[in-house]
Amino acid sequence: MAEGLGRERWAHTSLICTLIANAHRDPKKRRPFTPDDFNPYTGRHHRQVAGKPDLTLLRETLEARPRNQTRPPQPKGN
Repeated sequence: MAEGLGRERWAHTSLICTLIANAHRDPKKRRPFTPDDFNPYTGRHHRQVAGKPDLTLLRETLEARPRNQTRPPQPKGN
């Protein structure tokens, strides 16, 4: 019964999420959302296991950060 209640609540919530997302999407860039895109009970949200994670974005972020950057001196309080 608890799973049935969860499914019913997610059906309602996913419909509302669909309406909001479709109101704010760019029709030229994205297809219309469906309630299944937001509902975890539809089975479309299974995690896919990848062989090796793509860390290029993390690497670019860390390499762009200046190294050994010191903080500016803090003013001394009286």
